[in-house]
Amino acid sequence: MRRKPAVSGAFYPGRAEDIRKTVERMVDVEVKKEKAICVISPHAGFEYSGPVAGAVFSSVKLPDHFIILGPSHRAIQCRIAIMKEGVWETPLGHIQVESRLAELITKFTSLVTEDYEAHLNEHSLEVQLPFIQYFKEDITIVPILISYYSSYEELEELGKAISMGIKEFDKEVMIVASTDMSHYVQQDVAKKKDFLAIDKILQLDAKGLHDTVQNEDISMCGFQPTTSAIVASKELGAKKATLIKYQTSGDTTGNYKKVVGYAGIRIS
Repeated sequence: MRRKPAVSGAFYPGRAEDIRKTVERMVDVEVKKEKAICVISPHAGFEYSGPVAGAVFSSVKLPDHFIILGPSHRAIQCRIAIMKEGVWETPLGHIQVESRLAELITKFTSLVTEDYEAHLNEHSLEVQLPFIQYFKEDITIVPILISYYSSYEELEELGKAISMGIKEFDKEVMIVASTDMSHYVQQDVAKKKDFLAIDKILQLDAKGLHDTVQNEDISMCGFQPTTSAIVASKELGAKKATLIKYQTSGDTTGNYKKVVGYAGIRIS
C-alpha cells in the first residue's frame, strides 16, 4: 500500500527542492542536539507552525525509527487507526512503515485497528515528515491516528502498549505527538490557555493535561495523542520535558485577534 501525499503543495511546498529551502529557513543545524524519547510538534501550514516544528526537531538527535501519533480531523471508523505495512510518499522520498514495531504495539492492546483509509487525507502526521526527512533520509515510521472520542483510559492503554512495543522492538524509537494548541481565539486568550496545557506537559502529567484541556475548554486538537505520548514516555523512563519554542499564527500574519497556538516540546 502506498500512502501518497495529501497536503503537499498546500501545507508545504510540492517540490523537493522547495521543501528543502523552506525547511532550511526554519531549522538550526548548529544548535546542540539532545537525545529524546518524544517530541511534541505542531502540524499547521509551514508558514505558520514551521518555525516551531523546525526548532523542536533541530533540538534532538533523530533515530532511525519513529511512532507518529496525531489527531484525526475527520471522523474515522475506529478509536485508534494504525498502518501496519506499506509506504508513505513525500516529495523528499519514500518512507517504509515499520511493520514489526506496529505488530508489537497491537500485541499489547486490542484498541488499535488496522485502517489504511483513515490515513489517506489526514495531514497531522504527514506534515511532520519533511522536517524529519530534512535531517535523516532513511527512516521508518508507525503512523497512528486517534479519534476525538477516545477516553483517557483508552489513551493510557495505548501509551502503555506503545512503550511495551518499543521495549520489545529493542531499537531506538522516537515518539512524535502532533498537535496545535488553541484555535481562533485572541492572542492573550491563546497564551493563557495554552500555557495551562503546556505546564501539564512540562510536568509529564498525562491525566492533568487531559483534564485541563477539557475543563478549561482549550481547543488543542491533539491533546489526546499528546496524552498517550506522555504515558508512553514516562513508561520508557522520561524524567523531564522542555519547551523549545512557542508562538502563534499572529506572529506570522500580524493578526492577533484570531490566532492558532503552536508549541514545540522535547521529552527526555
